[in-house]
Amino acid sequence: MTDDLIFQTLHPTTHDLGGFKVHRTLPHRDRTTIGPFIFFDQMGPAHLPPGEGMDVRPHPHINLATVTYLFAGAIDHRDSLGTLARIEPGAVNLMTAGRGIVHSERSPPELRREGPELSGIQTWLALPRAKEEIEPAFEHVARDRLPVFEGSGARARVVMGTLWGATSPVTCHSETIYADLALEPRGSIPIDPAADERAVYLAEGDASLDGQMLEPHVLYVLRPGTSATLRSAGGAHVMVCGGAPLDGPRHVWWNFVSSSRDRIRQAREDWSAMRFPLVPNDSLEHIPLPEVPLTVSYP
Repeated sequence: MTDDLIFQTLHPTTHDLGGFKVHRTLPHRDRTTIGPFIFFDQMGPAHLPPGEGMDVRPHPHINLATVTYLFAGAIDHRDSLGTLARIEPGAVNLMTAGRGIVHSERSPPELRREGPELSGIQTWLALPRAKEEIEPAFEHVARDRLPVFEGSGARARVVMGTLWGATSPVTCHSETIYADLALEPRGSIPIDPAADERAVYLAEGDASLDGQMLEPHVLYVLRPGTSATLRSAGGAHVMVCGGAPLDGPRHVWWNFVSSSRDRIRQAREDWSAMRFPLVPNDSLEHIPLPEVPLTVSYP
């Protein structure tokens, strides 16, 4: 590994959620954000037992946007705007929390009989300060609407932003890049150097960056302006993320992200008092405010 290319190496914290594992690389003790990305989770891969499924009960968010992207399986999303949307592999769910939203994520009922698959990436993007309190919104972009770049045994789907000359239709609240790279055996692809902050993440398989072998579930933060080529001997699944630096530090406490600690404190009080809106057709249960959350970052 050369210091000229790799700026930081962020190893994950792994949580066993019963039936599947989550590998979390952001926020990290050594770094909170990469561009607007402030949370980076890989879910699975897993095949849950027959009759079971993923059930993330209603919970709140503020001052961020969530991006859900699946490799396998399906998730039914419901939120306090009245949205019901099923996400499947290669599509994008972008939920903008803004001043506040509540949502749930569950395995579809018809997939539970034989045991659902679960594999994918969930990220959070911190909103620019000027947009932290915008109206909440939800956007689903189907797989066939995302542009694809192909060449040298590689296929790159542009999830957000502009990469390899192609631009995704998914809304970006600030300068963002996000892509899903599938490399065939002996495939290769150059990593676009345009964004100020970039990272590569090996989700599955084997891959090297300019000859340096990459470890699975690790975020490799690249130095600005550097060019590099990603290669795979046996095939790989790699994500690229990043964008422009945030306009100041962000605080994270549980599901809340904000430039203001007072705003997070208010959100905690509002959720405890159930002052957030309810999720239609999924309002009988919720995730209570934790005393000690798994995710806390105060830069």
